[in-house]
Amino acid sequence: MRRPEPPVSPTVVSSLVPLRMDRLPWTSFHTRLVAALGVAWVLDGLEITVASSVAGALTDANTLHLSSTAVGAVASVYLAGQVVGALFFGRLSDRLGRRNLFMVTLGVYLVGSGLTALTLGSGAGWVAYLYATRFIAGMGIGGEYAAINSAIDEMIPARYRGRVDIAVNGTYWAGAILGTLGSLLFLQVMAPSLGWRLGFLIGPVLAVVVLFVRRNLPESPRWLLMHGRAAEAEQTTAAIEEQARLSGHRIDAVAESRSMEIRPAQRTGYLVLLRLIFTSYWKRGVLGATLMITQSFLYNAIFFTYTLVLTKYYGVSSSAAPIYLIAFAVGNLAGPLTIGRLFDTVGRKSMIAGTYILSGALLAVTAFLFDQGALTALTQTIAWCVIFFFASAGASAAYLTVSEIFPIEVRGQAIAVFFAIAQCFGAIGPIFYGHLIGNGGNTSSLFLGYLIGAGVMILGRVVELLLGIPAERRSLEAIARPLSLLGGATVPRAAGATIAFPPDAHGTTQGGGQ
Repeated sequence: MRRPEPPVSPTVVSSLVPLRMDRLPWTSFHTRLVAALGVAWVLDGLEITVASSVAGALTDANTLHLSSTAVGAVASVYLAGQVVGALFFGRLSDRLGRRNLFMVTLGVYLVGSGLTALTLGSGAGWVAYLYATRFIAGMGIGGEYAAINSAIDEMIPARYRGRVDIAVNGTYWAGAILGTLGSLLFLQVMAPSLGWRLGFLIGPVLAVVVLFVRRNLPESPRWLLMHGRAAEAEQTTAAIEEQARLSGHRIDAVAESRSMEIRPAQRTGYLVLLRLIFTSYWKRGVLGATLMITQSFLYNAIFFTYTLVLTKYYGVSSSAAPIYLIAFAVGNLAGPLTIGRLFDTVGRKSMIAGTYILSGALLAVTAFLFDQGALTALTQTIAWCVIFFFASAGASAAYLTVSEIFPIEVRGQAIAVFFAIAQCFGAIGPIFYGHLIGNGGNTSSLFLGYLIGAGVMILGRVVELLLGIPAERRSLEAIARPLSLLGGATVPRAAGATIAFPPDAHGTTQGGGQ
């Protein structure tokens, strides 16, 4: 089936930029890039945790005096903002550039979360103001996902891309730890009316610092190339290479015969992406949706009902529950940071399938022990830490998958679409499991719920084995043929080989759709 053709420029560009970016050694530039852009996930983990931690304080008569329903809606509004922000800014990221958007989205988040702390009253008008600021903050973070993951994938050398992306996605849990500790400090040391506001200011303070670091980062050379700005792409790539040479690295020349010929696309949108997903790339669409939905369902189900299980089944006090949450977050953070490199060495399919089946099987075993009353609050937490050590790496790999298996021209939008799908389906988890928990005491219903969660993750493994893409150490252009690549051109692999495409043959297993 022919691929949809975007509007094109008559200018044909011949370039080695993608291959030169992939053959770079790890340099201080890449370290700065990851540090400056990776904070997006930290901020999201921080925001979610702070909002959860201060929920009780917002119902106090001395603060906003909100009802429990109104407090719950604060989180829902934030998640809705994430979906809208991802879709809106994801489109702009593909159209206007990664750098432009990762500056704007961080600024939007900073403003939204900062204004949340200025909620001064408890009337209907102030409640609406609170919801508006949380929606704005959510939009900023949702937009960050699309712009940041695109930039990291496009500027990190192919042999490091998996471990870096997975580690960055996993830092959500570093934010969760920071948010929990900050909220405990502010709420226990200070008056609730001040403490909850300072909690929401932790993220904006960090964002201000990061804005100054990000302003020195360049635009993605790949994005520049695909949009006809070949001279800028060449200049940026040469500057990164020069930094590597100054650091003592040897940079080998690349033969001109291995260049790619591009006719830059002027504009691509969600219509192009949807046509790709439902035609040439439909198997990849099924893969991405399955991985994102299954991990989101499991995570939201366990994370958002974590405190309920501890308090209702194990008698843990509300004040002590955050300590258990920190342990849970540490387990989630450790997985991506320690085994992420295996996704580049052992391979994507083996590791994604392995982490999904391990987390699903371990959850089933833990569910049985829970139903038999064999667990305590401590052993339950240890079990969850082990389960999500693997599940966290697998979930991060789901984000990695959807960010690298679609053409560069629609990468930001692809991330946004699958993120939105995951958030919408993930919202079912807390409601479903909250209903199963009820008033506590009866373990049978929750036992069944845990088995469903285990089955969902095992389904993710099956789909990965059937449809997974062996993307490790391969250039992005070899994984998904750019829409702007001229028919009959070749796509260089990071390792040096090439993949040949017959004219307009979009949808082959190697490099096109699957």
